[in-house]
Amino acid sequence: MNKTNVKPAEGKLGILVVGNGAVATTFMTGVLMTRKGLTKPVGSMTQYDKIRVGRGASKQYLKYGDIVPLASLDDIVFGCWDVYPQNAYQSAIYAEVLKEKDIESVRDELEQIVPMKAAFDHNYAKRLSGDNVKSCATRWEMVEALRDDIRRFREEKGCSRLVVLWAASTEIYVPVEKSVHYHLADLEAAMKADDRLHIAPSMCYAYAALSEGVPFIMGAPNTTVDIPAMWELAEKMHQPIAGKDFKTGQTLVKSGFAPIIGTRCLGLSGWFSTNILGNRDGLVLDEPENFRTKEVSKLSTLETILKPDVQPDLYGHGNDEDNQYYHKVRINYYPPRNDNKEGWDNIDIFGWMGYPMQVKINFLCRDSILAAPLCLDLCLLSDLAARAGRYGIQRFLSFFLKSPMYDYTQGEEAVNNLYQQYTMLKNAIREMGGYEADEEID
Repeated sequence: MNKTNVKPAEGKLGILVVGNGAVATTFMTGVLMTRKGLTKPVGSMTQYDKIRVGRGASKQYLKYGDIVPLASLDDIVFGCWDVYPQNAYQSAIYAEVLKEKDIESVRDELEQIVPMKAAFDHNYAKRLSGDNVKSCATRWEMVEALRDDIRRFREEKGCSRLVVLWAASTEIYVPVEKSVHYHLADLEAAMKADDRLHIAPSMCYAYAALSEGVPFIMGAPNTTVDIPAMWELAEKMHQPIAGKDFKTGQTLVKSGFAPIIGTRCLGLSGWFSTNILGNRDGLVLDEPENFRTKEVSKLSTLETILKPDVQPDLYGHGNDEDNQYYHKVRINYYPPRNDNKEGWDNIDIFGWMGYPMQVKINFLCRDSILAAPLCLDLCLLSDLAARAGRYGIQRFLSFFLKSPMYDYTQGEEAVNNLYQQYTMLKNAIREMGGYEADEEID
């Protein structure tokens, strides 16, 4: 191996998950079963993907763990917060994502994962009504209580390192407010003043994690760490942050298929996406204010891949203003499907001489089955980044996220093209492994 300055992955890695629902328990059960040799971590890049390092005679294709020191699955310890008090075994049974025989095989370990009381505000997720909630008078009290939880978990479980992962529901949309969200001092003042309009509970989790020297990953489309004040805190504490929203089903398809249209120089008149989903996430998203957060996240993907200003003939027509293709996203709560999400995409394209054609994609996926390996990869790679001395926004993790973070205050643009994101991921792994980052992002 080439020389690398990444600190070794010694000791236990605590993964503290915000939320103990379908995604969290599917993630936990899969990791626990994998390390017992009872299943395979299919879908996990860190466990399966191979990257080329070196060129010519020295060229090799290696797994991530052979290039960089990743934490072992055997060293992972789970903890969580949730508004419902049921342990991870009870929650996994209730979620009905996995077969009971799979859950039973690691029952003893799952039963020991008992959620700590959540920092929760009913106004941010009106469809949830659990009573395992902290009695905090202010947002600042939420922060302090969560910091206590993190310190206690680290000590009780004997963890040398931690990662905090948000796998809870989507909060209502919080627009970025310069007077609150642009500077750390203003954010802290708003928390102490109990500004509940601009400070979401998720921001308290992120602030607490970063303040305790712990990387934070936002797996929902919440504004949480996508604000300059959090970037400032992450840089001050030298901790990585990543977000936002796990890229699982429809957006994964969109970020992979849109480049086909663009590369082939075909035109796009409109792209209509709709989903049916019946789990707790679907229930929360049935609330218009919560759906708005998700809609902003889902809509952002296409516009950075197929750009009307770059190719006006191909992408400059289709909506009412006739300045861009028509793009609409819908999510419909449909309880009979539970976690088995179905995504339909109707894509109206045109080719030679403007003649119209259609593409239709029907993805019948399992939301938590697709999200679980992303959780593992994001946690292991965020821990790696921290040991490599990387802090602030981790753009190389965009591959796993629906609406990747970027510095919008400096006119930067998000990279949503799946293949460009994959190149960023591979280059970062190479760099941290002491190899040359030798692929260009065109």
